[in-house]
Amino acid sequence: MKTIGLIGGMSWESTATYYQIINQVINKQLGGLHSAKCVLYSVDFQEIEQCQSSNDWQKSAQILLQAALSLQKAGADFIVICTNTMHKVVPQIIPHLNIPILHIAEMTVKALKKQNMTRIALLGTKYTMEQHFYREIIIQHGIEVIIPDEQDRQIINDIIFKELCLGVIKLNSKNAYLAIIDKLCRLGVQGVILGCTEIGLLINQNDTAIPLFDTSLIHAQEAALYALG
Repeated sequence: MKTIGLIGGMSWESTATYYQIINQVINKQLGGLHSAKCVLYSVDFQEIEQCQSSNDWQKSAQILLQAALSLQKAGADFIVICTNTMHKVVPQIIPHLNIPILHIAEMTVKALKKQNMTRIALLGTKYTMEQHFYREIIIQHGIEVIIPDEQDRQIINDIIFKELCLGVIKLNSKNAYLAIIDKLCRLGVQGVILGCTEIGLLINQNDTAIPLFDTSLIHAQEAALYALG
């Protein structure tokens, strides 16, 4: 079994989901008392969020690079960054590592292709929805990506940072997300990417008929399977 290097804390709420899912998958595959071999480096999300809001991606790349190098030194065989948005800095990290990074968008593409998705909606932080670093990976695989309008993007982003990252779950916020998903369905999307690892804390497949692709679950499951080779 390979050792998984987890960069977490963005936020710690969803990192807990990663740890749970990874260990559940490992145990399901191997049985008995088996659990995952992993090393966790948890960053201070306040520092990361300040970098994001001030557009200082270089500083946040350095923070994550140091985390990745620490995990590599600790014996990790590959890296899993437990967030969508910070995959923006992956190209700046990879050249300095001797171990691979399991990219969340690429793992999500695998899940989309399994269900023959060609037109998909993307929910996430405003950075993930509005910038190209994430969408382009999906588009390169021939899948059209639709994002909510500006007002809805702000609603989604505010709920993530002001509620979900703090472990606050509100019914009104859940209904707001579902209303936005309904709007996107009317635009002809076949499914919805929950492109922020916290969104799965608020909504899941039981809440809507349209297929949801929860990136935290997808990423964690793929990490566990990759660890088993």
